[in-house]
This record gives sequence, C-alpha cells and structure tokens, in this order.
Amino acid sequence: MGLINKHMESASKKLDKDEVEVFVEKILKSKRVFLVGAGRSGLMAKAFAMRLMHLDRDVHVIGETITPSVREDDILIAVSGSGETTFVVSAAEMGKNIGVEVVGVTSYPDSTLGKLANHIVVLPGRVETAEKKDYIDRQVSGEYESLTPMGTLFEQTALAFFDGVIACLMKKLGKKEIDLKEKHATIE
Repeated sequence: MGLINKHMESASKKLDKDEVEVFVEKILKSKRVFLVGAGRSGLMAKAFAMRLMHLDRDVHVIGETITPSVREDDILIAVSGSGETTFVVSAAEMGKNIGVEVVGVTSYPDSTLGKLANHIVVLPGRVETAEKKDYIDRQVSGEYESLTPMGTLFEQTALAFFDGVIACLMKKLGKKEIDLKEKHATIE
C-alpha cells in the first residue's frame, strides 16, 4: 500500500494543471456530461458520474439502458488507460462524428483515443507488459513489472483524480457535502 501511495503522490505531481483546469471548465460549461469506459476503468467512470449527479449535473453513462442520445452541446469523457480500448475508442469516434466535445482520460496521449480527443488529461499509471519475457533480462535491463496487475494503478489514479475534480467542482459551484447528500440514493 505504501508503494501505491507513493505512486499516487508522484502521479499527482505529474498532472498537467492546464489540462486539469480545461477539463473542469469543460464540465462546468457543458449542458450534459456523458462518460464511457470499459471494465475497471468503466467502474471509475461510473463512480465519477455518480458524484457528478450528486453535484446536480445532468450526467449519463454510455451503454446503460436509460442513456439518452448524445448531442452537439454535450461532453463525452472517455476513460481508457491504454487509450486503445475498442468500445471506448468507438464511442469517442461516434461522439466526434456527432460533433460532441470528446475528452480523453488516458495514460497514453499518443494513443488512438489521445489523438481522437479534443482534449486529454494524461494520468500516469498504465504500464504495458514488459517486452522482455525473461525475468532476469527484465531485471538487468531495468524493465520492472507494475506494482499492481493489469492497469490497476491507472484505475486507482483515475479514481483519486476524479475525486479531486469533484472537490474542485464543489468549491467552484459553492456546494457542501450536505448539498451532495440531498441527491444521494434513499433506497439502497
């Protein structure tokens, strides 16, 4: 856990403040916010969507049965550590064709998603599998395995980042925790 916490601290220092400020402003200016992600990254997107709903934003998750159609004045936040997840990239492409503002949240700005998005936020954390398969070769060459398996550092970083964005939005919107509780589920 200590190593993961060190990663989080390091990742927070590597965030581009301008990327983050633009991200926050795009959310504030959008009529509706749509999120898309797959697997665990999708779970992080859903967690962010829930908090945006608590802030009284009109927010939807792509792929849910009650998601309305996306329109030009909406924003689509696409979350993919690799930036290559087929479902996420396809949704971003469709959104782009409609004229939606696409924001990519990824570890790889040069990925398909990174190149497709109107704006990106680069989150450190996604580590591709080492090219050298032999353990000794990897150790000698300095190619170490990730602290956590299969993109977990990206997902943890995304959750912390999104929670930080919510705190920023709360401040900008003049909201307190009591305001968010008013929108919290009453039947669980």
